[in-house]
Amino acid sequence: GACSSGDGQGSNDVSNQGYVSSDGAIATWPAGDRKGPVALAGTDYAGEKQDVAGWLGDVVVINTWYANCPPCRAEAPDLVDLANDYEAKGVRVIGLNGTDGAGDAEAFQRKFEVPYPSIDDSTGAGVAALQGVIPINAVPTTVVLDREGKVAARILGIADASTLRGVVDDALAEGS
Repeated sequence: GACSSGDGQGSNDVSNQGYVSSDGAIATWPAGDRKGPVALAGTDYAGEKQDVAGWLGDVVVINTWYANCPPCRAEAPDLVDLANDYEAKGVRVIGLNGTDGAGDAEAFQRKFEVPYPSIDDSTGAGVAALQGVIPINAVPTTVVLDREGKVAARILGIADASTLRGVVDDALAEGS
């Protein structure tokens, strides 16, 4: 049963600097109960258009982050490893950053050798699109979409590497 309400985590977070430092509350949904498909599109920090609607048939991992967020920094190497290890299996990873300007975001991407794009969500449109389908009341939050673009799992806070790989493996196993 996925009935995690989020308990308003991050809602008192006026400065946009709040984060959940726990190991991440995970919620998963069986195929018949999933919401979506998620419509997430925007421009990345390199100026390229990104649109998850074009990635149907692949498993998509969406990660909200900002450069100054300690748990985001802590989980970055695991997300980078996941992106590199799973690219050939049909998994796409995309970041969503509503806080940083290009300078801070690109410095973070260089430091952690991030191989995937991040949408510059300074307008908040990307988060709003996600929020319409699944509450994401904390940064970082990681959302895993199945091959139909529907929400298979959500992890609030740091995405534990083995937990994240487990839900991605499950989504991949569902067939194309």
